Amino acid sequence: MRKRSPRPATTPAPPPAPPVTGRRRALVRSGAPAALAALLLTGCAGPSGPAPVAHRAPERPPAATRPALQRLVDDGVPGAAALTTRAGYPAARYATAGVADLRSGRAIGPRDHFRAGSLTKTLVATVVLQLVAEGRLSLHDSAAAHLPPGVPAAGDGDRSTLRTVTIRQLLDHTSGLFNYTRDPRLSEQLFGSGFGAHRYDSHTPAELLRIALGHPPVAAPGTRYSYSNTNYLVLGLVIRAVTGHPYATEIRRRILVPARLGHTSFPGTDPVLPRPHGRAYSRAGDRRVDATSLDPSRAGAAGEMVTTLGDLNRFFSALLRGRFLAPRQMAEIRDEKATGGTYGLGLYATRLPCGVTVWGHDGEINGSYVRTAGTADGRHIVSYRVNTDTLPDPAHGTAVLTAEFCAARHH
Repeated sequence: MRKRSPRPATTPAPPPAPPVTGRRRALVRSGAPAALAALLLTGCAGPSGPAPVAHRAPERPPAATRPALQRLVDDGVPGAAALTTRAGYPAARYATAGVADLRSGRAIGPRDHFRAGSLTKTLVATVVLQLVAEGRLSLHDSAAAHLPPGVPAAGDGDRSTLRTVTIRQLLDHTSGLFNYTRDPRLSEQLFGSGFGAHRYDSHTPAELLRIALGHPPVAAPGTRYSYSNTNYLVLGLVIRAVTGHPYATEIRRRILVPARLGHTSFPGTDPVLPRPHGRAYSRAGDRRVDATSLDPSRAGAAGEMVTTLGDLNRFFSALLRGRFLAPRQMAEIRDEKATGGTYGLGLYATRLPCGVTVWGHDGEINGSYVRTAGTADGRHIVSYRVNTDTLPDPAHGTAVLTAEFCAARHH
């Protein structure tokens, strides 16, 4: 949530849950588009990845993946874990290093829930692009044209900052809007020495947007890339205005229910993580604090999501395979031209040293950092996480992807 990063033993993942009886009826009742429901009902990835092919033997994990996780622990993170799913192989691969809980010493479990931070943005962007495909929005529309009544700067005439910002510019972070989490007073409460006293404060999107608009834009709209959580805060409000429902409701209806992402949630103001979960550790001022419990409304549509490694793999596999978006919108979500190859419309590419390009997103919020990446066809996905919010050496995070995808290339 704060910003986008520059860019033990291996044990088998638990078996996927059995199919839900009456799944087709549930999809229809959920309101999922018929075409999407049909695609997800035929050949959809399983709870932890793509549908297996029974005649292939389980793949052995690349030898470098576990050392890459261990390197993160050696850097100082309490614990790290990764889940890999790959089409054609019946077993997902799970690996962990370090601990989930510094007191008990237990390892991070494959079913543990955690806060996903800015990975929330990819699901928000997917819903926005679905609305574009339905003709209910245009990427060229101004943000001010699609905001609920009473939202700051939504109806202030030509002086409105949001009147000159388009939906596309919100999606790819070229709006120039100030990042509300960088407001000095709020930042101290969210991440600094004030965290303990303010961890359970609730925030509304309108309040956070007002803080952002109290600062001058960092650039004119469309002139340069500048990552800002404010952009997705606004997109959450846009979804509500266009559909009449909160963004979390639309994500559940359009994504979570049809793709059976049963371990993903949008907690609103609920500070408690679902079980099972480990602990989350953060730096507040000059000391390490347990940040497991907090009010996630500080992040909202920019980063409130709670999920599991299995659900992340399942979502990104379906997304990259084109099961949520039509071809035109799939091309848009990958379009990085306006940002000079840095960021698409809620998704970004990472070019690894071996020449492989993977697509995904990362997320950071108090006590949690997570990243998901996959091949362009969605057939090979890895999600990894650590139970703190800062990677001491971001290059060692990217090294997990290099270990996975570059080793697999020669496997």
